[in-house]
Amino acid sequence: MVWLIVVSLIVTGIIFLLLEILVVPGATVVGLFGVALVVAGNVVSFNTYGTETGVVTILLTLLASVVSIGIALRSKTWKKAMHSSALEGRVNIVEADKLFKGDEGISITRLNPMGKALIKDEYYEVSSKDNLIPENTTIEVVKVEGNKIIVKSKEG
Repeated sequence: MVWLIVVSLIVTGIIFLLLEILVVPGATVVGLFGVALVVAGNVVSFNTYGTETGVVTILLTLLASVVSIGIALRSKTWKKAMHSSALEGRVNIVEADKLFKGDEGISITRLNPMGKALIKDEYYEVSSKDNLIPENTTIEVVKVEGNKIIVKSKEG
């Protein structure tokens, strides 16, 4: 009956390690919990059945880990579980002769202090000189520093 506990601990640990590698990389808690379960299963095996069986258990655990990682990496099942959305944002590309101090536009989102604005029919990520500017507010370009655009409210 103890062998069932050993196998359960090791299999659950390997599953947690697969989750750490393929689904939630960087979480470390899941990976550490998986390692702890695998180690616990091997320790129980050593303590209950002796050194020979413990060494065989470690070797089988290593083999099972390598095989399961290989299968999981080839399997398309994990692609459904993985987070795969891409970021659609972009860096402002401000041409030297396109935006100038005094140009006017409208805030598309609330600027707190950063947000989106429409200036000369182009969308830009802007920073407000004043802390909060509500959306749909007329704005004026105060300064353009490379890709950073600083604006202020024209209203009030």
